[in-house]
Amino acid sequence: MRTQTVWTRIFVTAAVLASGCAAQGQTEPAKTPTAPNVEEQKFFHFEFVVKELDGAKVVNSRSYSMNVATGNDGSMIRSGNKVPDGNNYLDVGTNIDCSGVREVGSELSTRISVDISNTVTDPGSSGRPVIRQVRWNSRVLIPVGKPTVIFSSDDPASTHQMQLQVTASPIK
Repeated sequence: MRTQTVWTRIFVTAAVLASGCAAQGQTEPAKTPTAPNVEEQKFFHFEFVVKELDGAKVVNSRSYSMNVATGNDGSMIRSGNKVPDGNNYLDVGTNIDCSGVREVGSELSTRISVDISNTVTDPGSSGRPVIRQVRWNSRVLIPVGKPTVIFSSDDPASTHQMQLQVTASPIK
């Protein structure tokens, strides 16, 4: 009788341990964050045109383009030169950053940051470069398929105005 009780205890203990192990194995695995499904994303081509105007006359125009996806972490354009300034070099040119693209009805909402700089000769600068710079940064709404001026500002040193126009076209 005593042997039977011992074996019963061993059997019950083994059954309890086995059920605990089985219960642990049945827990759901931890969910890991995944990137947006490419099939859920929509892709667009952004065409940027930087215009310098004197009144209504365009005196200079430059074009830049990038492809973006809804839900993207960010896209960027870097176009320019390094200009010597003593022992250092300055980045001069056009930088366009675009992030957080999402659809809002028939428009796209995105954050666009633009930095445009160039050197000008100034007789009083003792040979050192003078940098002209325009910076814009904002969340904007862009109608799909329609050229839209999203930023503009006057040049404080002249009668010129700088504009940034963007056109968003769907990529199929």
